[in-house]
Amino acid sequence: MSATGYLLRQMVDRLEPGARLAEPLPALNRVLFCHRGSFETGDGAAFAEDGAWYGADAVTITAGPDGAVIWRWELASEESEPVLARGEGVTSIENLTAPLDGPDPAAEWIMRCDSVKFPIGGAALTHTHQGPGIRCLRQGQIRIDTPAGSTHYLPGQAWFEPGPDPVFAQASELECTKFVRVMVLPAELRGKSSIQYVNPDDHEKPKSQRYTGYVDEPIEH
Repeated sequence: MSATGYLLRQMVDRLEPGARLAEPLPALNRVLFCHRGSFETGDGAAFAEDGAWYGADAVTITAGPDGAVIWRWELASEESEPVLARGEGVTSIENLTAPLDGPDPAAEWIMRCDSVKFPIGGAALTHTHQGPGIRCLRQGQIRIDTPAGSTHYLPGQAWFEPGPDPVFAQASELECTKFVRVMVLPAELRGKSSIQYVNPDDHEKPKSQRYTGYVDEPIEH
């Protein structure tokens, strides 16, 4: 069992042009990121590629005229099963699920979605984060070094970082690299960076990565 009783799950939903879910996705703390195409939610909010929605209530989704590929993150109880999106012209798969041992279950939390972009040959110096999260690569290639070893990721592949474990990230030497992540963080970090560099001298060094924020919302748990 996890220390929090929760897990974080990433799903990939593909909707053909104009396709609509046959039934709403159930109420959960959830981020919908538009990886390709466009979509609308049941309340009329519209999102194009590189846009993100957050909500905790049940939600319906309708794809735009070019269809949609949606990366869906959900915070759920650790006993839960994956929620597959269903409907004509809709396919859904589980990309990655990870139990959460933090943040402190007695504290308030936020759910954050942002993207990290590296220039050719960029790197993230060895660091930790103050909460866990799942990343998914959109563009390029990346090597993630942790105490457990090194893993190379391609677009569409996801990985989990628990937070306290040190990570070094080396981006592609051939093209720009970009990933999207959703993290669960202590509420006091709302609007603030969660990164902590292992070597204090690295804090002041120039950084190659650039961030785009989409969601930074308090959540019930």
